[in-house]
Amino acid sequence: MEHFIETAINQFGYLAITLLIAIENIFPPIPSELILSFAGFLTTTSNLTILGAILAATLGAGIGAAVLYWAGTFLDMPTLAKLVNSRVGRLLHLRLKDFERAEYHFKKHGRLAVFLGRFIPVVRSLISVPAGMTKMPFGTFMIYSLAGAGIWNTVLIIFGHYAGKAWKQVMVAADDFKVVILVVLAAVVVIGLGWHYLKKHKIKQVKSNEI
Repeated sequence: MEHFIETAINQFGYLAITLLIAIENIFPPIPSELILSFAGFLTTTSNLTILGAILAATLGAGIGAAVLYWAGTFLDMPTLAKLVNSRVGRLLHLRLKDFERAEYHFKKHGRLAVFLGRFIPVVRSLISVPAGMTKMPFGTFMIYSLAGAGIWNTVLIIFGHYAGKAWKQVMVAADDFKVVILVVLAAVVVIGLGWHYLKKHKIKQVKSNEI
């Protein structure tokens, strides 16, 4: 798998990055960490650029997410369970508990789960299915999905770029990146919600004083 991914990106550049990330979004066992960190490394040895690699990867993530979203619009949990337990599901290494985990995150966090799910292995792919099943507005889904994917892609590609020949170490440390990113994003969300609350509360006070 690793050799195939490296060869594909070496030969086909941006096209390979887009297609591999799209496939990774549809079939979770394929590691995005490998694709992105190697793409980042290639920006130091080929005509690939950091921005180009990020855009190609984010386009691929959008394609993969859209495919699973639209598949989800035709599914319910009983039908999904049959698919996962079928020969095709076993061939693709699909597990019902992974879908249930994604559904749990979506029900608990809603739109935010689509965004934050991009930083969690397996969930980043499968979160698109419950979004489609619940008929989340497609435009909203894509905005949250692409925002999360864009950040994830940017971090790994830049780290792969600066790691150079040691790019494989980026994959080893990817779990730490996820934790840091999630903590930072959680802080941003809390600050944003706090600011929104204070602003709303201040407006109410001004209106009450005017009365």
